This record gives sequence, C-alpha cells and structure tokens, in this order.
Amino acid sequence: MEIRDTDRTGVLHPANLARYAAARHPAGPAVAPVVDHFWTVAWNLAGERVDQRILSDPAVTLTIEAGHVPAELVVTGVHRRAWRREIAGWGTGFAIRLRPAGLAVVSDLAPAAIADRTLAVDPALDARLHGLLRAVADAPGTAARIDLATELITGMLAERPLTGRQLLANAAVDAIGRGEPLPGGVSARTVQRALRETIGQGPAWVRRWVRLQEAARQFAVDGEAGAAQIAARLGYVDQSHLVNEFRAAVGRTPGEYLKSLRRITVF
Repeated sequence: MEIRDTDRTGVLHPANLARYAAARHPAGPAVAPVVDHFWTVAWNLAGERVDQRILSDPAVTLTIEAGHVPAELVVTGVHRRAWRREIAGWGTGFAIRLRPAGLAVVSDLAPAAIADRTLAVDPALDARLHGLLRAVADAPGTAARIDLATELITGMLAERPLTGRQLLANAAVDAIGRGEPLPGGVSARTVQRALRETIGQGPAWVRRWVRLQEAARQFAVDGEAGAAQIAARLGYVDQSHLVNEFRAAVGRTPGEYLKSLRRITVF
C-alpha cells in the first residue's frame, strides 16, 4: 500500500514520499504481536540531495538498505527528537517496524542501547539480530523478504514467548495511537514499567510524541488553519504550548516548518 503524503508518518517533508516510492506492507497474524508492518522505499535522485528530517514513530525499526546508503543492515531506536537522514543518488530500503514487544524477541539489545541512535548491525553489536537481517537481506525481492522474515520471526517468537508485560506495552501504544485511554485493569505504574522496559519511554512521552506527529501532519496538509486552530484541535493548552513543544522536538517553529514545506528540499 502506497504511503500517502496525508498519512501520519512523522516525515517532515511528506511530499517527498512519492519520490521515495514509499509503501507499507502488512504483517501476517503469526508475527503481528512483534511486527507492526513492513515498509519499502526506493529512490533515484539523479544528483539531487534531500536532507530529510523525521519525527519517527515510538518504535524500533530494522532496515536493509542498498545503494548510496551509510550501511546495509541498520537498527534505529526510539528517538526523542526529530532525526535527520541525507538521501542522495539511488537506493532501496526494506524495513521491519517493530511493535514494543518486538525488540526483545528478535534482539538481545536493550532499548537504552539504541535510544536516539541509528546503528549498523553486525555480529559484534547483536548476533541474533544480525542473523535475522543477514538472512532476510539475501532473499530475492520484497515478497520473498516478507515471507522469510515472517518465518524467521515466528521461530524467534516460539523461542521467546511474549510476557504479559510485553503484551501490555503493545496494547498501551495501540490505545495511545488511537487517542483512547490506556488499558484498564492494571495500575498506571505497571503500564509505565511495561513501556519503559520495551521502548525506553513512558506513556506520557508516547502520547506527547504521537500528538506532535499529528500536529506535523496537520501543518503539512492544512497549514492554512494556523497554529492556534491546530493547537485547539489537538488539545494543547494554547498556541504557545504547541509552538514550544514543536520547536523542542523539530528544532524549528511551526512557522519555520511551514516555510520549509514550500521548498523542494528541507532544512
């Protein structure tokens, strides 16, 4: 499924999504507790350079890349600010977006070890994760990669069944993404602990981050509404609250961000 420039992706120049041929691919039920979705990108910028900034999901992403890229096998942790990626020349990417429970299944890394970082994956970093990505990278084409990743992750899940706390973390992030209350029947402290153990951040941060992603989306698709109206829609105390949080995360005010949307490349 094509990723549209009106989707909430956290990509701060969503018009570029068409240039990257960005698409999502659903995860099958066998790995749905571990994998949120797969996604693919491909680009050929013919001498152009795009300096892209991203408010990425509160999730860990595993990526297999080729072409003009920093590394072939990559893990991206949960970032607490927008992060930058220079895209140039030609390249392709196949990614596995994990659910909160996923990292502990496919990897021996702790969330803190990859927080705010994008790292090349090799056996020294994490042999378990490297083995998964190396095998999937060798599969020929997107469909084969999805099939093999599903098979391998299903086996890893059998080795490391999910705990109740990991399932709670999944449910909490799902609820926040839908704008719903946190799961009932457990204490706020238990939810906090579940999220910190799986993604390294608590529910208040996840809720704030998802709201910032939605603010960025609304600025991109409905910038004429202005910061005051968007702040009111999203439940900010006032316009300055939105402006301050947006600037802290993105490094620019909403007004500066709107100006950047009118340029071919960003930042």
